[in-house]
Amino acid sequence: MNSSPVKIGLLGLGTVGAGTVNVLARNQDEIQRRAGRAIQCAKACVQDVSKPRGCDLSAVQLTTNVHDILDDPEIGVVVELIGGEATAREWVLRAIRNKKHVVTANKALIAKHGQEIFSEANKAGVMVAFEAAVAGGIPIIKTLREGLAGNRVSRVTGIINGTCNFILTEMREKGRDFTDVLQEAQQLGYAEADPTFDIEGVDAAHKLTILAAIAFGMPLLFDSVYTEGVSTVTAEDVANAESLGYRIKHLGIASQTEKGVELRVHPALVPKQRLLASVEGVMNAVEIQADAVGEALFYGPGAGADPTASAVVADIVDVVRQLTADPENRVPHLAFQPDNLNHPAIVPMEEIETAYYVYCLVSDQPGVLADITAIFAAHKISISAIEQHHAAGVQSQVPLMLLTKTTKESNLQGALKEMADLESVKGKVKRIRVELEH
Repeated sequence: MNSSPVKIGLLGLGTVGAGTVNVLARNQDEIQRRAGRAIQCAKACVQDVSKPRGCDLSAVQLTTNVHDILDDPEIGVVVELIGGEATAREWVLRAIRNKKHVVTANKALIAKHGQEIFSEANKAGVMVAFEAAVAGGIPIIKTLREGLAGNRVSRVTGIINGTCNFILTEMREKGRDFTDVLQEAQQLGYAEADPTFDIEGVDAAHKLTILAAIAFGMPLLFDSVYTEGVSTVTAEDVANAESLGYRIKHLGIASQTEKGVELRVHPALVPKQRLLASVEGVMNAVEIQADAVGEALFYGPGAGADPTASAVVADIVDVVRQLTADPENRVPHLAFQPDNLNHPAIVPMEEIETAYYVYCLVSDQPGVLADITAIFAAHKISISAIEQHHAAGVQSQVPLMLLTKTTKESNLQGALKEMADLESVKGKVKRIRVELEH
């Protein structure tokens, strides 16, 4: 057995990189006992070697030249922590072609370029590990890929963006407006200066792409994910949901149905009694439904230096354990053998069936409810609850909210278009999907 340390090279030494160095140092004895060999962080590529890093770098050689790592024959594992797509893709592919194993926390890289990267890795006989790309410290990739290998997974539902969950939690608990909470999230470091990827659902869509591929044995189909963010959710929506017995959560949903696979990211009303509804702040949770295990919920921190570093180091240990394994006998990157992936139909959003919360302002006058319910009936939509807050004044505007039973998205779109044309309906008609028990 080879007893020499496995040398790793870090590409990027930000929050997660520094956390990785710290975890490797702090737990080195435990890690070596688990891996069977010592793991040494030998080099790190950074833009500024003089910048303080928050970790002990006395044994780490810093460089600004990435080829000092990618082309170093002594580096066995490259850990990519720079984020982004183009440069990360270029560097990861070069590492692979130089027969180096890769660990990455880059969800955009895997979601959009994973097929190419895994194909190249298979040709080179090396591993690409990416546990840290989804849900931070929750070992959800390994759970789906290995722990549930005997199951047929039918549905994955996740709160997989901590920024959105923090915003919605603050809005509910303190009645604050979206813009106000977003500014605080940026000050606390939960949201970037440009928060678009988080609040518009792109980050969650990257993660859902990966989860769906592993859960269902299908290619990575990021461009097929319906994506909607939380920027249009108001404090009033959050309060209304609460009064109806729901909480608004930003969900990623991958589901196998008779029509095909649903891939969608959007806000949704979740019944308070569901465990997902109680996930607050920056925490993440992933709910899996499978034939043998039933329903299982995995909960934990979705970001941060140590939680994400925990996943990175676990991947490094996994790689080291399998260094001597026959590449043909390693766990496939996407759980299923590469030549046995399914290519399912993706259900168009118009064909999705779910329940809905609908909200608008209407004239406080007789016949308004009758007109609206007639429209819904004409579109074959059943209403499960309706609430209208009356106010003084014959012609005043009053809020109307209703919940529908499960219906097709296209039916609801048709009803809302007709409803918006009514003279008694004032302003925009809002809808948020409702995720009932499955």
